[in-house]
Amino acid sequence: MPNERLRAVMVSGGWTHAALANAVDVDPKSVERWVNLGRTPRRPTALKAAETLGEDVHARWPQLRQAKAARAVSPELVALYDQRADLPVSVFVDLLSQARQQIDVLVYAAVFLHEAYPRLNELLRGKAEAGCVVRIAVGDADSVNVQQRGREERFGHGIESRCRLALMHYRPLAGVPGIELRTHGTALYNSLYRADDQVLVNAHVWGVNAYRAPVWHLRRTGTGGMFDTYAESFDAVWETARPVEG
Repeated sequence: MPNERLRAVMVSGGWTHAALANAVDVDPKSVERWVNLGRTPRRPTALKAAETLGEDVHARWPQLRQAKAARAVSPELVALYDQRADLPVSVFVDLLSQARQQIDVLVYAAVFLHEAYPRLNELLRGKAEAGCVVRIAVGDADSVNVQQRGREERFGHGIESRCRLALMHYRPLAGVPGIELRTHGTALYNSLYRADDQVLVNAHVWGVNAYRAPVWHLRRTGTGGMFDTYAESFDAVWETARPVEG
């Protein structure tokens, strides 16, 4: 099948088969086969031809596009859990207890933390007193995205009441030095529980309650990786969230 894209570029640029062949150091018959038969040159030759024509090599020969090799396991992945229900609350508590500089919590409600560990506020106060910056963002029960999530998870108004309950649990921390509490109305794709360079990511799956969705534990090993992707996501949501006054 002729390579009409290549033909059009050569015509518009005034390139003959012989001229392009001379420029990239191949036989003119090779260029003729590229155009008329749709043959694909070797990658080095294709790159040189594309540069000569002032074109993107993949636009002229899409078949040369190479998929980036997938890694079997990311070096940042500490553990992967089939569902949040598989994790004892101690995993979350132990992670937050290790923080020395920063704690970030981004959820809609996650009242399971306070229900299973009533001393959570005491832990967060202690961390703030020790110099840790604590940021907590819970769902705004009146936001359309929270209400939509309730319908998607067949949870109805239950998720709204749980957001209000979560806010009630955390409200005593509002105004505590080093701790900031906000409400957000974003479409939440993942719940995040960060302690310094570690984070537990609870995926959100359409139609599935969060406790049945997977969790992955990440540890930052460098810049620009998966950890930073979620950290930047938290910051973006935080900028849209509304402070809760003490």
